[in-house]
Amino acid sequence: MRPADIPSAHVLIAEDEAHIASFVEKGLRSHGFLTTVVTTGAGARRGAMSGKFDLLILDLGLPDEDGFTVLSRLRAVSCPLPVIILTARNGVVDTVKGLEGGANDYMAKPFRFEELLARVRLRLQDGDGSALCRAGVVLDSRTRQARVDGRIVDLSPREFALLEVMMRGAGRVLPREQLLSTVWGYDADEASNVVDVYVRYLRRKLGTARITTVRGRGYRLEMPDAT
Repeated sequence: MRPADIPSAHVLIAEDEAHIASFVEKGLRSHGFLTTVVTTGAGARRGAMSGKFDLLILDLGLPDEDGFTVLSRLRAVSCPLPVIILTARNGVVDTVKGLEGGANDYMAKPFRFEELLARVRLRLQDGDGSALCRAGVVLDSRTRQARVDGRIVDLSPREFALLEVMMRGAGRVLPREQLLSTVWGYDADEASNVVDVYVRYLRRKLGTARITTVRGRGYRLEMPDAT
């Protein structure tokens, strides 16, 4: 995870009350964070699974979907994104439910921005960038394991390296030559079909729909909406 005070740290704010969303967004931006606001549970899940964000601030009372449901669906697919619940529900039962459900922190409204800022920084510092979460796949560089929709998938070292490159470039077409040089080295034989072979291996383990062949250009790890 990026250090909290680096300007590129990107916070997703899921809040349907415009004045609260604006207050949080302006405060975080004034301290160097990038911010994006969504107003629905579906938008929160899509953003959390996109891999573009470092932390999610989640309201429980979203119009289409309870925040607890958003959180449970994210954790069900092992999405590691840190989540701070920010809500008017200040009871012990809700607090315990949120923390036991996978939230990293829980704050009740009304709140002081200084405290929220401190908690955002702390939660960002908790992470170390060891896990990638894209398209329902979680890749952990510490354990060298992958989880696909919650199940553990065994990968060879080369499969792991190829998947990591594709996950970091998720949603973009990655040229075959780029994958070859990055994973197998600059001295790799460009005539080799080793990339195609290993993409087939990954498709068998991840599901064929996750990796698309773009004829004449390369491969793309797809980024479907969270459901």
